[in-house]
Amino acid sequence: MNMPVRPSDLSEAAPLPIPAAAAIRFENVSKTFAARGKGAAEVRALSGIDLAVPAGSILGVIGRSGAGKSTLIRLVNGLEKPTSGKVVVDGTEVSGLDERGLRDIRRRVGMIFQHFNLLSSRTAFDNVALPLEIAGMPKAEIRRRVEPLLDMVGLADKRHRYPAELSGGQKQRVGIARALATRPKVLLSDEATSALDPETTRSILELLSSINRELGLTILLITHEMSVIRGVAREVAVIDAGRIVEHGEVFDIFTRPKHPTTRSFLGAETGRELPPYLRAHLRPEPVPGAAVALRILFRGPHATDPVISELSRELGLDLNILSGSVDEIAGRPFGTLVVSLPNDPAKLGQALTFLQARDLDTEVIGYVA
Repeated sequence: MNMPVRPSDLSEAAPLPIPAAAAIRFENVSKTFAARGKGAAEVRALSGIDLAVPAGSILGVIGRSGAGKSTLIRLVNGLEKPTSGKVVVDGTEVSGLDERGLRDIRRRVGMIFQHFNLLSSRTAFDNVALPLEIAGMPKAEIRRRVEPLLDMVGLADKRHRYPAELSGGQKQRVGIARALATRPKVLLSDEATSALDPETTRSILELLSSINRELGLTILLITHEMSVIRGVAREVAVIDAGRIVEHGEVFDIFTRPKHPTTRSFLGAETGRELPPYLRAHLRPEPVPGAAVALRILFRGPHATDPVISELSRELGLDLNILSGSVDEIAGRPFGTLVVSLPNDPAKLGQALTFLQARDLDTEVIGYVA
């Protein structure tokens, strides 16, 4: 369920150009961990990272296990320091801070975790209140701040419940409320939905979107799930072996991925993954009687045009639809269609010219009998 946000009580690859209003900036950042144990080699977790999170935006960083994404997020709140380069958060270079400076930056940077990190001996209210107690805030002020937060995440009626009495989604809502208790300007999400079922994940993403929209909070979200990026982020950066290999708007990356790592993440998410029956009959080379299998990606101004019927009518082609999907990404239509047509080089060339003139990406993926 999408819970209402009430901000009145809470106010306070080739890299893209770094905007002046970036809330978080990584400037040529590298991180190397020293060798552990005899004969072990040092580990380079990050290399030459240039990345910016615009103020008030949601940016997702996706990568496989070991790609460096958790190291990246730990640099933002000073849990790790870069070996070289700069990490700037809300105008402050984090790597040069002393302990007092780090305490201050951590009040401006909230964090939610995969496994919630709640204290089992404290109620939902007391878990949210914990960072405020540590900061020495008076009890009356703590109450005035915590109660609106619990209301915002939809847990006003669970304030006296302990973690063991809450569902996974409710625990994560407590974690989100706690992360917001110090009125941060930046929220870090480290695989915050990977322990949740799909329905609960959707509700948490809706809550994060509402928080971003209503409070203007900047969110940096780390995940290995493209569905999470698609559900909440405006921009996405793909990290592989410690490097950003692709970065851009979610719609552009989803519909025209350039790097193999991105394509591997996107197979099922954007309809590029072929159904098993089609994969079983697809051949890389033509055989007698085989037809050409052509994948068409529908995006841009012609995404909803009756292109297939026009193509068949104008070129006199018999087209057979083998698989397809139609969806919406970042509020814009996108579809994938696999068709077969006679293995006639001249006709194929005419069909490709017709489709490309309408800004539709095409790809010959093989031959089917």
